[in-house]
Amino acid sequence: MKIDLTETTSSKINKALVQGRRAIGSPAIGMVLTLVVVTDEENAYDALRAASDASREHPSRLLVVVKRPSRSPRDRANARLDAEVRVGEDAGIGETVVLRLYGEVIDHAQSVVLPLLLADAPVVVWWPVNAPANPAKDPLGSLAQRRVTDSYATEGPVEELRKRAAVYTPGDTDLAWSRITPWRSMLAAALDQVTCDVTSVEVEGEEENPSCELLAMWLAERLGVPVRRAVSKGPGLTAVRMETTCGPVSIDRANGSLATLSIEGQPDRAVALNRRDTAELIAEELRRLDPDETYAATLHFGVDRLHESDGEGAGGAKGAEPAAKKAPAKKAAAK
Repeated sequence: MKIDLTETTSSKINKALVQGRRAIGSPAIGMVLTLVVVTDEENAYDALRAASDASREHPSRLLVVVKRPSRSPRDRANARLDAEVRVGEDAGIGETVVLRLYGEVIDHAQSVVLPLLLADAPVVVWWPVNAPANPAKDPLGSLAQRRVTDSYATEGPVEELRKRAAVYTPGDTDLAWSRITPWRSMLAAALDQVTCDVTSVEVEGEEENPSCELLAMWLAERLGVPVRRAVSKGPGLTAVRMETTCGPVSIDRANGSLATLSIEGQPDRAVALNRRDTAELIAEELRRLDPDETYAATLHFGVDRLHESDGEGAGGAKGAEPAAKKAPAKKAAAK
């Protein structure tokens, strides 16, 4: 069921939600959180579809805030709020409200969203594109326990990681980090099969890919050994190669779906390592709402430290031989 509201208010939207639930005989319970998606008109459709798919695992009230910038001072003076309320089959699992903000209302989006939040339920804010410089200080971000950005959607992804590290606040996360969860789990599982020390690592992937940078930073921070960043044509991450005291350990994924796991003294194995879509990434982030300390430690390790060019290598001491470090246990890969 869809209800269109023009030049409306938050109060009228809440009444429309109640009206919709009564019309389809749906109870006002069962939703576990409020997911606020802040986007523009160009990306609204894809973001709404991904969030709706994620809500099948996490029933939620979905608030899509679409900001429509004014083209002239006259347009800015004509502040307006339009809404589309969806319940039942049209909303997936939960409820969906698409909010289109015009004029001065754009600067007060939090005043529109606040009355629509589920009572006593966590709030997650996701910016598919155009994330604020400091998500925790953003008026909408300040309402949330969890703030999700995507550095891959920016013009300078690696520079974006530097900015995110500078303003990191517990509760911040990034889809570039979610994309490497299967890689981290696979690497930890591979190293748990050997009783060796890791001496160096090479991470290969697309240039200016934030997920590649984060994986390299995670390995450097956890292992304390030199990590070299190699560039390939992709797609995304293509390989991780580790030198250990027992021989090389590597995961090579050339086609973006099937990878080959190689461990010295063992036969090569094919492992599924598919590139995941946005809905899967959002669903993963909604599984936990507490601060991700592993992500924070990785982000604070720093891109600049990873790319040191003075010969010391990430995690090593200048002019000294890097010390071999014990392979991390599986829990090191857990988010």
